[in-house]
Amino acid sequence: MSNSSSAERSIFARLATIPHDNPAMNESTWFDVQPCKTYQLFGRSVVITQPSSSFWVYLLGVITTAVGIYCLLMQGVEQTRFYWGWSLILWGVGALIAGTSYQAFGFQLKCQGREVCAWTSWWEVVYLIFQQLSVNLMLVAVVYSSLPAAVGVAKAVALAVSVLYCVMVLYGAFKPQKQLITYELMVKVCTPFIYFFIALNGWRFYQQGMAIDAALLGVWFGLILTDFLYWRYYNAGISEKLWAKGQWFTENDVLHVALVIWIVYIAVVLVPLMKDAPLV
Repeated sequence: MSNSSSAERSIFARLATIPHDNPAMNESTWFDVQPCKTYQLFGRSVVITQPSSSFWVYLLGVITTAVGIYCLLMQGVEQTRFYWGWSLILWGVGALIAGTSYQAFGFQLKCQGREVCAWTSWWEVVYLIFQQLSVNLMLVAVVYSSLPAAVGVAKAVALAVSVLYCVMVLYGAFKPQKQLITYELMVKVCTPFIYFFIALNGWRFYQQGMAIDAALLGVWFGLILTDFLYWRYYNAGISEKLWAKGQWFTENDVLHVALVIWIVYIAVVLVPLMKDAPLV
């Protein structure tokens, strides 16, 4: 039993062996490169990394999860609301998980007690899986409202991509292979879905001029704009310039603020229009 438990721990611990991008990152330097605050919680000192960034990502997670639950509560007979609901719940819970490791409790999960900080954690691996599953469910939701004759195909594609992506990410985590568990790779896997959504809803709006297709186009272009702002901010090196002046607002904050606006748009504009398209 003891040897089995030890082996299990070693398998899961392999993820932490991926070296940090900055080999000098340790318990001391962690506090030099980003803002941290220590709070007293339940009689213990708890380090919160990037407090302002943690606020934005947790706010995104809570709002997105709430909108997903709202979709389920008002589902009725509309399957598109069912799949949108679970898609947004996975997206929102994924954001909460991501914020816990990338921001709020990153020190405890990736650095505390280590000679060199780990590059990632299992929290981030689960986030990647949740995010991809969310987009796959989104595919089924959109097809229900825009191309119901192809729902069976959409479900098959969503299932296949889900299984393949989960296997790939888990293999990358246990092996471990860094290139298989990056945020950038997850975005590349999701991007073809977004292009498909734009083509489908753009064609439907051109043919029929329906409000739901216009609303969905707003959702997809909102994601593209968010991604553009993220990379524009990142490539301009604004985060480092601001931090040199003691101000903290990173490309991740740009991402999360933009996504908060995006999910509010979904709640206010898209959700009331959600309905299954009739079979023709």
